[in-house]
Amino acid sequence: MAVFRIPNAKDRLDAAAAAKKALIDKFKAAVTDPKLDEKLAERAAIAKARAEREAAKEAARKQREAELAAEAARQAELERLRKAEEDRLASERAAEETRIMIELQAEEARKLEELKVQQKAARDARYAARKEAKKERKQQLKDIDWGARR
Repeated sequence: MAVFRIPNAKDRLDAAAAAKKALIDKFKAAVTDPKLDEKLAERAAIAKARAEREAAKEAARKQREAELAAEAARQAELERLRKAEEDRLASERAAEETRIMIELQAEEARKLEELKVQQKAARDARYAARKEAKKERKQQLKDIDWGARR
């Protein structure tokens, strides 16, 4: 049966040194690799293509933003013009309503004045009729022969 052995400090240091050496050898081999230039050129081409795509995306985004801003400005101008037209129509309506109200008030005042004139004429006619009736009664009393009755 295998015995489990607990490593001591020297064994751990040796293992760490061996791992470091293997790592360094791996990187040294990668640097001297003849395909390294091809890989670097390929990575540079990929990075350049990525940068071009990002630049194209950024340009398209800026163009979209500019188009959206222009559309928003156009919509704001249309809204401003619509609001101005609405305000103009509202003020015209208000002026027309005011004019109509003034005309109605003038007509009402004229009718009221006519009514007062008619009422005064009727009152004067009643007064004149009463006065005339009183005069006739007075005349009738004068015409009565009071001596015959006594």
